[in-house]
Amino acid sequence: MSHTPVLLKEVIELLNPQANENFIDCTLGFAGHAKAILERNKPKGKVLGIEWGKEKLKIQSEKLKTEQRLVVVNDSYVNLQEIVRRESFYPVNGILMDLGMSSWDLENSGRGFSFQKDEPLDMRYGVQDLTAEEIINKWPEEELARIFRDYGQERFAQNIARNAVEVRLQQPIETTFQLVEIIKKSFPRSYKFGRQHFATKVFQALRIAVNREFENLEAVLPQALEALSPGGKMAVISFHSLEDRIVKNFFRNKSKEQKLKIITKKPITPLFEEIKNNPRSRSAKLRLAQKL
Repeated sequence: MSHTPVLLKEVIELLNPQANENFIDCTLGFAGHAKAILERNKPKGKVLGIEWGKEKLKIQSEKLKTEQRLVVVNDSYVNLQEIVRRESFYPVNGILMDLGMSSWDLENSGRGFSFQKDEPLDMRYGVQDLTAEEIINKWPEEELARIFRDYGQERFAQNIARNAVEVRLQQPIETTFQLVEIIKKSFPRSYKFGRQHFATKVFQALRIAVNREFENLEAVLPQALEALSPGGKMAVISFHSLEDRIVKNFFRNKSKEQKLKIITKKPITPLFEEIKNNPRSRSAKLRLAQKL
């Protein structure tokens, strides 16, 4: 399974792993960033890799077993403090969070992340109760409109929410293609569709709501600061303007409290060459700060 780690060169340059230092990769995925760190922190440096999705770990379990210095945990990074304590993983010289979804989730998970395939409306990264199907069938119209507007920045949020409620009174909305049809019918007839698929923003909003992505990010940042040793660095790659704002505000507030030094005054974004080779990297923003 090939997965291209985003902003790899920039992450390694900024985190600058040295021999025998320890790092945490909060979103291990297919271990692209983790492997690059392990190349640099030999001979005794370790990486604690946290991955919420069981299937991803299963796919690469054989490969990961060969890497003695990689400690893999199947959990959500929202439990970072507890994981670090449980694994007795000290000292921590650097922490990385790549908040993007992997191509594998879109193409191979079968969980309805993609509007290009007809799949059940699940959208869970890990093991939790809430699914996209439950949200679209049970949440009130106003709440649906709010998440489409706030998390998806969807202009026609209210129309889509209203139409979803009308449809679900007749029959449950269970598949991605059913939802795509509802979204399509919610745009004014005169509307000219651009290059971006018309369902992109609603699917993004549902995924964020199902996995509590913004709440989890707000919960993990103070834990990451706590876990870091003095001088340790925290790198966060975000893909959504609201995510980036959460990170920027956290760094700024902790900088005022003299707990963090901001290294990237402005976020680092991918170069043209990377975007050409990996179009999904285009909205990535990397911010880095150092614990004082």
